[in-house]
This record gives sequence, structure tokens and C-alpha cells, in this order.
Amino acid sequence: MGLRSERGPILLALMLSTALIAIDATILATAVPSIVNDLGGLAQFPWLFSVYLLAQAVSVPVYAKLADTLGRKPLILVGIAIFLAGSILCGFAWSMTSLIVMRAIQGLGAGAVLPMTITIAGDIYTVAERARTQGYIASVWAVSSVVGPTLGGVFSQFVSWRWIFFVNIPICLVAMWMLSRTYHEKVERHGHRIDYAGAGVLMASLTLLILALLEGGQAWAWASWQSIGAFVIGGLLLVVFVLVERRAAEPVLPLELFSRRLIVSTSLLSLGVGAILVGLTSYVPTFLERTTGAAPVVAGLAVAALTLGWPVSASQSGRFYLRIGFRVTALIGLTLTTLGCLALWLTSTSPNVWSTAASCFLVGLGLGLVATPTLIAAQSSVPWNERAVVTGSNMFMRSVGSAVGVAIFGAIFNGVIMRQGGEASAPAIQSGSTAVFLGVLLVAGASIVVGLTMPQARVEDVEHRPAQLEPDAA
Repeated sequence: MGLRSERGPILLALMLSTALIAIDATILATAVPSIVNDLGGLAQFPWLFSVYLLAQAVSVPVYAKLADTLGRKPLILVGIAIFLAGSILCGFAWSMTSLIVMRAIQGLGAGAVLPMTITIAGDIYTVAERARTQGYIASVWAVSSVVGPTLGGVFSQFVSWRWIFFVNIPICLVAMWMLSRTYHEKVERHGHRIDYAGAGVLMASLTLLILALLEGGQAWAWASWQSIGAFVIGGLLLVVFVLVERRAAEPVLPLELFSRRLIVSTSLLSLGVGAILVGLTSYVPTFLERTTGAAPVVAGLAVAALTLGWPVSASQSGRFYLRIGFRVTALIGLTLTTLGCLALWLTSTSPNVWSTAASCFLVGLGLGLVATPTLIAAQSSVPWNERAVVTGSNMFMRSVGSAVGVAIFGAIFNGVIMRQGGEASAPAIQSGSTAVFLGVLLVAGASIVVGLTMPQARVEDVEHRPAQLEPDAA
């Protein structure tokens, strides 16, 4: 079977795999109030997002390194299997703490799924072809942006929030079956050394820093020895991580990548995208439900406006970067994102579902013109044997941005509520959400500054030809 005849079924399998992460990205936020009502732990709910993103962030570089040595197929199948196990365990959680632990398992699976789907698409399509292919993959996010929040609202309101996790079971099984049947690759097997030390130090560092951000001002005072110690030790471990990576034979996060200006700028933009995305998807539903009395389904559709705007612009981004280059396309997207964040912050003092949804849609339009072109620019600037690592590094930065972002925004949100007496009243929720939206706006403004430093690369400057599909290696 020729390359072109094989790519269609593979693309379908990748779209289904993407649906796992796309639905999970929006289905949980609308169910948070129901989960809190059932399990308790309002102050702990940011951990549902941050522990998932932390596990994803730490595992992405490991999967990416292995994918460049073992191949993409075994890694994505393992990732889906872990995600499936985590979903089942989440559905049987008996407390907020247990649910947080199970979410970490889900995150370890997600750390393989999304980067591998993007890497495989990069392997089999050229940069010009990816402009059209992104439309198909973006359609998954478009459908999921409506299906996810709707299912989350329906399950939590009429059935049980536990079904937001059980719904992943059939999707995981079908995705694994399709990938096993359609995707075949020939990989030159060779010895490899997994950088366990680097991965362990990185996980410990990020865990301590996020713990300090989430629990500071809650479980302990900001000036307490626990808070200071977590920040100091976490920072020192980051320094140790850099030293370990310099000596590692096969570093989990190759530092030489960050000597390239294009990789640095696109990675920093990915960091900002992650923070903006999680800041809105985590707090908009709670903001609307508690301040306007909106039902979970309605609040979910407001979030869907953001995740609908993203694929709409992402599917058309190829028309832009093929003509005007990656940098200008990203700057247009960053401008739209900042305007949307500004509108959300200004209108949050007078809560309204429609104005919030419109602002989120504008943010989504902007993010679609930032995330997709910058990732493709980075991915296309390297050959096959570096593509998974570059893709993984970009996804890693987005996950770190999301994990650290939700921790910082959680600290801001909880701090505002504590200053207003500690009760989760409607005025306190509104004030806390407004503060979070201001933080998101500042991140968007900083991202524009980063976008200005991005090299003015065009497609012809970075494109490497895609790999050819071949039968599995013996």
C-alpha cells in the first residue's frame, strides 16, 4: 500500500485519539461544582487540573525521547492504555484526595497521546499539507468543544459526574484498535538510555513549586517555613536539573534545543498559551454558575465558545502562515487573544453569560492562530529523529504553563476569597474570578512581547520533508 492510501485511515485514528484529550479538556470544568458538592474540598479543586497537567508535563519529554528511539506507535498505545486505566479509577473515586491521585494517572497517559498524534501527523505530511490536515484535526476540537461541556453538564446535572470519566472507556478502546490496524512504521532500533535522574528531579521540582503556590495562604502562611522551603528547594532542584541534563547521555529535555531562537520563542509562547487556556477553562464555569445562577450546561457552553473559536482559526491558520509567515500569523493571534482577555476582565464586574462567551470566543480565535503555527514552525525546522523531542518540548512547555498557571491562579482565587471571609459566596467568587481574569490578561500581554522576538521564518526556511510510512520493523 502506498503512502497516500495509508494516510487517510491513520488520520482518522489520530483524530479519534485527539478526541480523548479534547473532550477531557472541557468536560471536567463544568462538573467541578457537582464534584465539590459530592466530595467536598473547594480549596482543593485546582489540584484536579494541576496534578493532571503536572503528570502530563513531566511525562511528555520522556515519551518524546523514547518515540525517537522506539517509534511512535508503541508509545501512543501505551499512553491510551494508561489514560483508560486512570479514567476508570477516577470514576470510582471516593474522596477529593483519591480523585486527585487518579487524575495524576490520567495525566501520565495524556502525556503520550497528544504529542504522539501531533508528531505522527508531522511525520507523514509536509508543512503545506499540514495546513489542510490541521482543519480535520481542528474539527475534533470543534466538536469536542460542544460535546465536552454539554456532556459534563448533562452528566453532573441529570446522572452523575462519574460518567464524565466512564465515557472515555469506549473511545480509548476504539482508538487503540484503529491505531493497531492502520498505523505501521519502520524504526531503526538502537540502544537507548532513559534519563531517569533528569525526569525525577524535574518532577520533584515542579511538584514543590506547584505545592507552594497552591497551598500558600491556605494550608500555611506565605511567610511560613513550609512555603519558603518549598520555593527554595524547588528552585534549587531546577538548577540541579540543568546540571543533570548537561551530563546525561540522552537528556529527557535536551538543553541544546533552547540555543535556537525559534525553539525558545515558540516554547515561551506555548507556555503562555497553556496558562491562558487553563486560566479560563478552569474558572469561567464556576464564575458563571455562582454569579449568574447559570446551569452547568449553560456555563459549559460559554467555555465551549473558547474551544470552538480555537479550531475555527487553527483550521485556517495555514492560509496565513503559508503567505505571511509564522511570526506575523502568531502576532495577529496574540493581538486577538489579548483583546478577548481584556473584554473578559472588563465585563466580569457585571457577570453575563453572553458577554463572557463572546470574550472567550475571541480568545479562542486568537489562540488558534498562535498555538498551531508556532508548533508547526518548531516541528518543521528539524528532521525526523528530532521531531518527537521538539514536539514533546513544545507540549511540555504548554503543560508547564497550564500546571503553573492553574497553581498561580488558584492561589490568587483562594487568596481573594480568604480576604473576604473565606466563604464561597457569589460576591467572593466574582471578585476572585475577576482577579484571575486580570492575571490571564497580563499573561497575554507578556506573550505579545515574546512574539515580537520570534524569528521571521517562512515555510521555505524551515521545512523538512516528512518520513515515509513503511511496514513495522521486525
